[in-house]
Formats: sequence, structure tokens, C-alpha cells
Amino acid sequence: MYIQILKNYISGYVRITVEGFFIERFINLCLKKGILLWNSKRKKATLLEVNIPVKDFREVANLAKQTQNKIKIKSKKGVPFVAHRYKKRKIFFLFLCFIIIGILFLSNFVWNIEIVGNQNISKEELTQSLKEQGLNIGSFKNKIDTKQIISNMRLNRNDLAWIGIELKGTNAIIKVVEADKKPDIVAEDEYCNIVATKDGMIAKVNALNGTPLVKEGDIIKKGTILVGGWLEGKYTGTRYVHANGEVQAKVWYEEKEKIELNQTITRKTENVETKYSVRINNFTINFYKTLSKFQKYDTIEENKKLKLFSNFYLPIETIKKTNYELIEETVSYTKEQAKEQAVNRAKQKLEAQIGQKENIVNVYINYQETEEFIEAQVIYEVLEEIGTKEKIVF
Repeated sequence: MYIQILKNYISGYVRITVEGFFIERFINLCLKKGILLWNSKRKKATLLEVNIPVKDFREVANLAKQTQNKIKIKSKKGVPFVAHRYKKRKIFFLFLCFIIIGILFLSNFVWNIEIVGNQNISKEELTQSLKEQGLNIGSFKNKIDTKQIISNMRLNRNDLAWIGIELKGTNAIIKVVEADKKPDIVAEDEYCNIVATKDGMIAKVNALNGTPLVKEGDIIKKGTILVGGWLEGKYTGTRYVHANGEVQAKVWYEEKEKIELNQTITRKTENVETKYSVRINNFTINFYKTLSKFQKYDTIEENKKLKLFSNFYLPIETIKKTNYELIEETVSYTKEQAKEQAVNRAKQKLEAQIGQKENIVNVYINYQETEEFIEAQVIYEVLEEIGTKEKIVF
């Protein structure tokens, strides 16, 4: 049934109204003749609306006359009538054909690269690596060897544990799994020392195996051997071992922040302007003629690629630029306000470095004051485990 209706849409059909007292007789004669009737709707006892193939219209008209009914065409549907309607609009029709041909042509290229699974590796870095392997915006899909690209990416990059490439429509979906960086581990059967990873002052030494070479209160530099990977015996002499133990030290972190007592700051106002552009591949069309009306402003750009379906992107990108007006103001601080601000900024930077606040042993703050600025020096004294194992090379 549905296939027949589709065929009639291609060849054309009409929706007619049949009016009279013998509508049932008319329907029976149509069915007897094998004429397809569909989407019928009885308006009232003497009025019927129904679709019929355009090729059967003359015979239907004769059957209506035989059954003393009147028929009237309500609408014409199907490909022949659409073509006739646009017959005089040749430019529009040609333009429509051009668009369809253009879309079919563009479907052979990659117009978007979607990367998922990356956390530490930037999208830009991966995009550049893919470009070097022949996968780029505008690449011809038939020339893209995904297996070869995957193989080369795995060989050239140690930070990728797995990579997959899927071409859907004009979208290239790149799925990656990043490789974990394995720390250098010294095997238990290998000789090693415990060395310092940072400068500091020794607070605790607990050597479980090996010879302690530092004591509490010693000032040490990064790389200093803390526990030697050997033991001295009266009868055995020097015997090399795998050093084990714990070494804690007080480590110092320092940050300086300077605050001008009189300074010019920049802040946003409530004034905003929006400008739009369209980028077709590498060609940009701006829909604005003038520059920003603001003397100073901050711009946020939002790009959105045009797509017909979920994975059918086109080489067309809309660009929305939002300009936020900025103004400059002169602000004055008292010395106490400047001190507080400088210390807070320095502490924020220090706490971002050390991670755990509970390991802070002492905090030292020094100031340098002038008529123009206040500079705060903040020092955190932190208790840390600073020992790491280093293989002994003979």
C-alpha cells in the first residue's frame, strides 16, 4: 500500500471531492476497476474527499457521471505538479540543484575533527599531529588511511596508550586513551641509595637498610645522598645493599608580591556589543562595517560549525564576538590594605604549590615599605618526605 502511494506521488495524484447520493456505488465501481483510493474522509452523507492517481482521473470522472455524482479537484500533489510549479522559476530550480550537487560533493571531505578522551594532551597538539599524518580539515575521505595514521601516531607519541579514528559523514571522531607516565622504579634486588629530591633541613632519618649519611639539623641540597646503599662490616668489609628508609626535612617555599599604593585598575562595565561573522573554509565574511565603539574592551569569541545532521558538518562556521567594555579607574590603598592584599596573593600561590596545608610547620612574613608600594615576602616552612631511590651505577 505504502509503496503504491509513493509511486503515485512520483507520477502525481489529485485530491477530489465527490458529491451526490450514490457515493457508495461510486466507490464500489472504482474498486472493481482497480483504481487506488486512499486517505478518504467523509465530510457528510453526500460529500467525500479522497486521493486518486492522476492517470485514473478521466475514468473516475466517467464513473462519477454514471453514478450521478459530481467530482471536483481540490488539490494537485506529486513530483509533476511541483516541477510544473517551478517551471517558470528556472534560476531558483538551478540554484536548488546546485546546492544539492554541492552538498553531495562536500560530503566527500572532512570538515570537522572531534577529539575525545584527552585530558593532559591539548586538542591543538593532537590536531597538529593528525595534520602531519594527513588528516586535516578539508582532507579527501577516500585518501585517508586510518590504519596507517593510527600506527604512525602510536609510534611517534609515547603519551598515547590507544587511539581510534572513525569517519562519520563529514566528521572525523578521534578517540584517545592517554598513557600513564611510569616512574623509574628500582628493583628490590638492585643496589641503590636514597637521595634528596629538594633542598632543606633534615628533621628525621630512619634508615631500615643502608648507612645513614645525614643527621637531624643538617642543611642539604637536592641530590645529596641521605642513606647510602652499603653497609660496613668488621669482618665483611663493604657490602652493597638496596637502601630503604624514611627521611623527612623542612623545606622552604617563598613568594613575593608587590602592591602599588596608587594604581590604575581595569574593570568591566555593563555595556556589551555583539558582532557576527561567517567563515567559509578560510574565507571570512564580516556582517559589521565599523570597529568597536568602545575604546578599550575584552572580546569573547564563540565559534559554531554548521551541520545538516549529527555528523554531517559543512565548511561553514558562524562566529559570534562579544565585546565587553573596559574602563580604567585609579584606586588608592592604605599601607595596611596593601599589606593584606600582598600577603593573600602570595599565600594563594604558595598553597597551590604545596598542596596539603597540614604539613606547614611555620609561616614567616617580611615587608618592604616605600611611599609608592608595599612588598610582602611570605615563606612557608613545610615538613616533607624528600627521599627517593637512585640506582648505584658501578
